[in-house]
Amino acid sequence: MSRRNKLQKFAEILAFPHVYENFNPKAPQLTGKDGAIVDLKGKWASAHFGNDRPSTLELACGRGEYTLQLARKYPQRNFIGVDIKGARIWKGASMALAEGLHNVAFLRTRIEQVDLFFAPDEVSEIWITFPDPFLGKSNRRLTAPRFIERYRRFLRPDGLCHLKTDDPTLFEFSVATLRDLPGVDILYQDEDIYAKPLPTPELDFKTYYEALHLRDQKTIKYLRFRLSSIPTPEATL
Repeated sequence: MSRRNKLQKFAEILAFPHVYENFNPKAPQLTGKDGAIVDLKGKWASAHFGNDRPSTLELACGRGEYTLQLARKYPQRNFIGVDIKGARIWKGASMALAEGLHNVAFLRTRIEQVDLFFAPDEVSEIWITFPDPFLGKSNRRLTAPRFIERYRRFLRPDGLCHLKTDDPTLFEFSVATLRDLPGVDILYQDEDIYAKPLPTPELDFKTYYEALHLRDQKTIKYLRFRLSSIPTPEATL
């Protein structure tokens, strides 16, 4: 993609009413349409979506393909795709506008600071679909302990997390890590989801990259887990 096309897309994103941005963890303010500063923490459903419905995040959403497919299937829920790449978000945001999907929004920021923009119990579900496995940097994987603790700050106690990946190293790391973390319940794990009937219909959604992985005869792996609350020392007295 040429630099000119990228700059054009970045300019268009600034005019989108359903895309918000932040790049500075020391100043956790979001900017929305035309650069206006907005405060959505604890108010995503009411202030942006205009309802009180549960909200689902797709982390590292890329072009937003999974976000869009979830939104089409579940119009009674709110969906927010999170990614740092503006050109990728432009694709999903443009499609949401074209289709009139009012239950879709996008947050352009780093996953490391996602907890700055959501209040406790504000998110009901998290999807992590084909993230970078960071084969040489395990602490950057989105199922590493430092990320799990961030999710815990805004995910409801009964909320679900989903990981869908083709990478065996990431999958094995995630299973081993989550088993050792307190307050984490692994509910389902599968190293080849298409070798049998799918446990949930959402797994049949395919991104561009998943289609490439399947063409290369890679197996698709899935992990579902819940982050339960951890009792504080005072609560056990």
